[in-house]
Amino acid sequence: MKQNNEQKKISGIGVAPGVAIGPAYIIEQSGIPVPEYTIDEDQTEAEIKRLQGAIVKVQRHLGQLRKKAETLPTGSEDMVLLLDAYKGMLSGSRLVRGVEEIITNQHINAEAAIQKQINALKADFAAMNDAYLAARADDVGEVGSRLLRSLLQQNYNPFAEAPEGCIILADEITPADAALLDPGRVVGFATVLGGAEGHAAIIARALGLPAISGVGALTHGIHSGDIVIIDGRNGELIARPDVQTLVAYKRAVARKKQEEKRLRALRDLPAETIDGKPISLQANMELPRDIDAVDDAGASGVGLLRTEFMFMNRSTLPDEEEQYQTLKTILERLDGKPLTIRTLDVGGEKIASALGGAVGESVNPALGLRAIRLGLKRAKLLDTQLAAILRVSVHGPVRILIPMVSSVTQIKQVRAHLIQVERRLHRRGIKLRGLPPLGAMIEIPAAALVADSLARVCDFFSIGSNDLTQYTIAIDRGDDSVADLYDPFHPAVLRLIQFTVAAAWRMNIPVSLCGEMAGDARATALLLGLGLRELSMSPLRLPAVKNEIMKISLPDASDFAETILNKTDHDNILAVLQAHFADSRG
Repeated sequence: MKQNNEQKKISGIGVAPGVAIGPAYIIEQSGIPVPEYTIDEDQTEAEIKRLQGAIVKVQRHLGQLRKKAETLPTGSEDMVLLLDAYKGMLSGSRLVRGVEEIITNQHINAEAAIQKQINALKADFAAMNDAYLAARADDVGEVGSRLLRSLLQQNYNPFAEAPEGCIILADEITPADAALLDPGRVVGFATVLGGAEGHAAIIARALGLPAISGVGALTHGIHSGDIVIIDGRNGELIARPDVQTLVAYKRAVARKKQEEKRLRALRDLPAETIDGKPISLQANMELPRDIDAVDDAGASGVGLLRTEFMFMNRSTLPDEEEQYQTLKTILERLDGKPLTIRTLDVGGEKIASALGGAVGESVNPALGLRAIRLGLKRAKLLDTQLAAILRVSVHGPVRILIPMVSSVTQIKQVRAHLIQVERRLHRRGIKLRGLPPLGAMIEIPAAALVADSLARVCDFFSIGSNDLTQYTIAIDRGDDSVADLYDPFHPAVLRLIQFTVAAAWRMNIPVSLCGEMAGDARATALLLGLGLRELSMSPLRLPAVKNEIMKISLPDASDFAETILNKTDHDNILAVLQAHFADSRG
């Protein structure tokens, strides 16, 4: 069949700014290594139930894709019909019946049975020598592959074969998948599912990878190897660009590189306002490999180390020694700069397979058993991590940050655990330097509203603006259907930040902001005006924020924040922010 070489433009939601140009690499389920093993006869019923569980998950995912396809302005009818056909193949079809029969009769695992049935159906269709049926064979393979990925998700690296310099096109990139992204290999990505504040989008911004999401018919008419352009600012994907378009975007990439070079020249300059007030600019770290970017950006430390990476993409929990050695390596690389370690925040959209059944299905995962709720319920899990942090604190300045705090009681309970763990370590003959500062992540409205009380039992605050926004305005930041409603500059969010900062100042404890808002240069004057003197962000965003700080005086920032707080309308706030930012850029 002749391949279409015409330029194709698709719109989505820009979730990570920048432009990337490279060959498309479509994440397909074909090529997944399929294990085959025998099962006992009395295990066949359980294996079929496992298959049925995977079918339910795939059907749910196809339903999400269908809803997205229905929102497309054009070309959605074929996509909807195709997705309906996929769902139909999962309901008593020859594919499913055949797999169940193979499991029952041959006593093999579901994955192997799926592969056998796909091969058999494809052979049957091929023998009919009919173009329409040949296309249906591809559809069967696609559905079967989706089932395989559902069954094998824990051990599947979708980027293992991605060519260097490619752009990933996929239905979605899960948090576990996102942790496997290699910026040395992948230069950008586009997905059907996901929002601007989803986990994959946050990692994309941290890695400097342009990305878009919410693209309904993403791979329709695009093939792996086609040259594509990702415009993360305008939310556009252009496949097979014509010469004029390609030249224009290459120029945009060159201009961006020049601007980055100018900002990098600020690396060794102090982050001070024009009236001489120092501001601490620290970096967020998602993975150990981020330490190079932290150093390159000239960050004054790490204001947020997310520890989930130690638990993702593995079937066993890391023990105390492994966690200690990992943290020690990071701290030593910081060479005396402070490290704020957030305890495990697994749950919600960040499920770690190593926890097994500890984090079960929840009607609303974001409000379920996660973060410190899980830690206090699984004391061994929390104590192991606290022991590793206590041990590593002898090698440099360390702070312990507790996620999803909602009450004073939780901080008191964690402190009690910390004291008990310290005593156990002393009994083991391990020398320590006392207890590191213990702080609360202010990311739930309840925590912000009782910040006065929390400040009495905490050594510091760190405001997590991402979740604080999500919980305040009841928007799932990973849901593409409401992604456009997610607004960190909502008046209610700003007032909660103001309340938290004021409570910290009254008790004379440090307070920082470590959400995505910290790295938004438009927000810099506002945040300083609200009283923040510590900001932690993606290392790649730090130079632009420093550039803004060096053009601001604190009295002017305070006046600007007051102006913003007097606004009650979202559009007015954004207009004032944009105008102020444009003026500062000259």
